[in-house]
Amino acid sequence: MGDRKQARDTEFQAFVVGRWPRLMRTAFLLTGEQHAAEDLVQTTLEQVYVAWRRVGSADDPEAYVRRVMINAHARRHRRKLKEFLAPRDDSGLNREVPDSSDPIGRADDRGALITALAGLPPRQRQAVVLRYWEDLSESQAAAAMGCSVGSVKSNAAKGIAKLRVVPGLADTVTDGGRI
Repeated sequence: MGDRKQARDTEFQAFVVGRWPRLMRTAFLLTGEQHAAEDLVQTTLEQVYVAWRRVGSADDPEAYVRRVMINAHARRHRRKLKEFLAPRDDSGLNREVPDSSDPIGRADDRGALITALAGLPPRQRQAVVLRYWEDLSESQAAAAMGCSVGSVKSNAAKGIAKLRVVPGLADTVTDGGRI
């Protein structure tokens, strides 16, 4: 029995190490703040660890974890916790360093894009993050958000439309809706 638990722990650790940057990026884009993103990922991984036998044997464990993260973020929002883009004194924060394949990282004014994203309503922000940063299909995003494909399409379209009217983001948000 101890060998199976150790094997599960090793499998979970490998999953976390391999997915940590992507989970952090998604959480940061959902929350708009580094510390809140770290808390969200930690909360998600705590919940997933307890059920890792079921999660690890799922068809797509990453999609399962993403769904847990979306639900955890939605619960926090329902509790009316205020989200901040950055604390007033951000001198001690470590900044996320985007990889070269990250479309946001290539944006000239990444700060304006993140600020505009944080201004979107939560469901629109979730749809935009999952569709355009995580590059999920509409059905995958719908599964992660727990809604219909039509809701994903509607929320993503509304979110992109709001981002298009933000001054300075016209070059970042293209006509095809890709960010």
